[in-house]
Amino acid sequence: MDILIKDISQLLTVKKNRLRVIRDAFLDIRDGKIFDYGSQKNSKLKTQNAKRNPVVISANNCVVMPGFVDCHTHLVFAGFREKELEERLAGKSYREITKSGGGILNTVNATRKASFFELLTQARQRIREAISWGVTTLEIKSGYGLDTENELKILRVIRKLREEGPIDIVPTFLGAHALPREKTKEEYVDEIINKMLPRVSCEKLAVFCDVFCEKGFFSASDAERILRKAKSLGLLIKIHADEITSSGGTEVGIKVGAVSCDHVIYPSNKGIAGMAKKGICAVLLPGTVFFLKSKKRPPVHKLREYKVPIAIASDFNPGTCPINKMPLITALASFVLNLTMEEAIIGATQNAAKALRLDKRVGSIRKGKDADCLILNIPDYRFLFYNFGENPVRMVIKRGKVIYHQG
Repeated sequence: MDILIKDISQLLTVKKNRLRVIRDAFLDIRDGKIFDYGSQKNSKLKTQNAKRNPVVISANNCVVMPGFVDCHTHLVFAGFREKELEERLAGKSYREITKSGGGILNTVNATRKASFFELLTQARQRIREAISWGVTTLEIKSGYGLDTENELKILRVIRKLREEGPIDIVPTFLGAHALPREKTKEEYVDEIINKMLPRVSCEKLAVFCDVFCEKGFFSASDAERILRKAKSLGLLIKIHADEITSSGGTEVGIKVGAVSCDHVIYPSNKGIAGMAKKGICAVLLPGTVFFLKSKKRPPVHKLREYKVPIAIASDFNPGTCPINKMPLITALASFVLNLTMEEAIIGATQNAAKALRLDKRVGSIRKGKDADCLILNIPDYRFLFYNFGENPVRMVIKRGKVIYHQG
């Protein structure tokens, strides 16, 4: 089905890493790809001919933009941790909650008990919600199993979600998310390297491998061992780096050729310079900073100075950011992290796609790319930030097919 969207008040595109706004625009979609776009006044729209009769959609003088790419989530899990939020608001730190039996291991217990179909059913609902808020590409990590059986169970749920569609889902193996109570760190790292990763690779269950490199979790040397093994098996690399302390995670990411370093709240100047040199994306997670009431922020000014590509993502998870709504996350990137509106929008689209190695196919309005786009119920893109508590999404189009329509 071909689609012609007309009467667009503002069409958001990206050119040379700058936001370009085309006013009074049209967007021509053919065979699931972006065929043409531009100013409606300067183009004779051919809606019909002998071979073509597209569906014509009026944007009613509203904004059209690329679909959101959420490049960092932990969407497959069981159980919630609302009690921990109460404890944190009363003054307990993340470390204190973890030491008292909360944190990631709390979710691990619930996820291990949940069946494949229970996890699948819950994840489907979360994906439907994400789509209704404009997500067209979604990364999902494992990491709430922490043993071979349960990590594989989570990854198989993600595989089923990929098969079902309707959006692109990118699976990431995060067995090194925390330490299970029943094993020493040495035993568990050996299990990841010698049992989990070979199974993940053999069954082709993941595109990326990630490690939570942090004090009390996995050291820089642990992370490097795991990620080098993953790379040898053909997986691409991500790393949770320097979130709570300066753990050396960014430097590990540089050494092993990571596609992205995520969180990066305490990276060293050497680490930032290395990311810039290697073209590694910094994935910032403003919802987590907001939800944890973190006083420390990622060094956005330094990332800008070194021209590190900045992506943003939700980090959707039950403990530190239960926010599955990318328009809200995009607004928080400006309110909480001081990104400009332009940086936030590019971070949630083109650079987020870059953080998944998908930027040649999705993440921006460009001829030949997949027709992943949104019609928003706003007359000006700045209302994404101005009315940040409302869902602006009227229609979601994925590869040229309407997959969501408000109401």
